[in-house]
Amino acid sequence: MTTNLFITGTDTNVGKTMLSALLTAALDGIYWKPIQTGAREGTDRRSVIQWAEIPEERTLPECYCFDPPVSPHLAARQAGIRIDLGRISMPGGEFTCPVIAEGAGGVLVPINEKETILDLIRRLAFPVVVASRTALGTINHTLLTLAALRSAGAEIRGVVMLGPENIENRRAIEHYGQTPVIGHVPVLQTFNRAALLKVFESYFNKNCFR
Repeated sequence: MTTNLFITGTDTNVGKTMLSALLTAALDGIYWKPIQTGAREGTDRRSVIQWAEIPEERTLPECYCFDPPVSPHLAARQAGIRIDLGRISMPGGEFTCPVIAEGAGGVLVPINEKETILDLIRRLAFPVVVASRTALGTINHTLLTLAALRSAGAEIRGVVMLGPENIENRRAIEHYGQTPVIGHVPVLQTFNRAALLKVFESYFNKNCFR
């Protein structure tokens, strides 16, 4: 069994949820989104259930869930509460399969007046997989994310790039970021379990997930 994993991204809408669904399916994992915003448009947990074709029992409930599609600190403020990292923990008991936890936005997205997603990563202490785009701008965004993770002492499992293949951007991230690109998700026309498993089989370094 692979270890638990935390999926973060270089920014919002980079493809974290799709990558989380892919890894949940490929690793027979359990999906968890500790902090969800934008729930009025549907939760990421529901998307993963649909795309990975897993029962709800293969997911964990959100610790915080907000309707507005805004940063967690702002969504909490609008709801009149404060996100407390002390309340974010997995249910008790032993898991026989890995938990795939998905963050909200990038690593420096604030969750309250003092803490960011990086503090959540520290608390959970899961190895981190970074979702990044293949497009122009990804080198800077990915290197900044890797630098922030290293400064926090996080274990970085690797980078997964999403979008049309870009060999030069991949080489630059591996060279300057001193981090392997362990997977690539091409543009998909269909989102279902079979398509996600095919991508994992064809484009991922499976040794990095054992």
